[in-house]
Amino acid sequence: MIKKIKSDAEARMEKTLEAIRHEMTTIRTGRASISLLDGIRVEYYGSMLPLNQVANVATPEPTLITIQPWDKQLLPVIERALMTSDLGLTPSNDGHIIRLPIPQLTEERRKELVRVVRKLTEEARVGIRNIRRDANEHLKKAEKKGEISEDDRHRAQDEVQEITDEFIEQIDEVLERKETEIMEV
Repeated sequence: MIKKIKSDAEARMEKTLEAIRHEMTTIRTGRASISLLDGIRVEYYGSMLPLNQVANVATPEPTLITIQPWDKQLLPVIERALMTSDLGLTPSNDGHIIRLPIPQLTEERRKELVRVVRKLTEEARVGIRNIRRDANEHLKKAEKKGEISEDDRHRAQDEVQEITDEFIEQIDEVLERKETEIMEV
């Protein structure tokens, strides 16, 4: 019973950690990253497909993303999708390849991004704490039902707290890396 509660809590915390890591990759830092285009979808033969399924996406330079569609007829479709996205980037199309220059961030924009990243990180910490609270409630219910003893509950709550501390520490490391990346000129 205790193992199930702990492993469930740990699995949910792992998902929260993965979610924050993924969220951080989508935040633009002035450095080209193909993960910036993860949310871009283009229409191809009546289906909405992710950009990386209809084109070769690469970062030949730190401030440039290139998109080379496998079907040349997709160039205007991809260009339109990039223009209407919330990336705030302007693509240039030479008839064979789309170039997406990534401009350097201003100091003000960097500070704004740091605030956004800290807010996301705090939401992840709150999520981790909520999972801890749920696990502790399950342990209390198990004790009331007589499935575990009071000592077992206390021991298990301490172990859940240790797991919580580990995940919050990992989230803080993700924040620290992203802040460094954003503030890097």
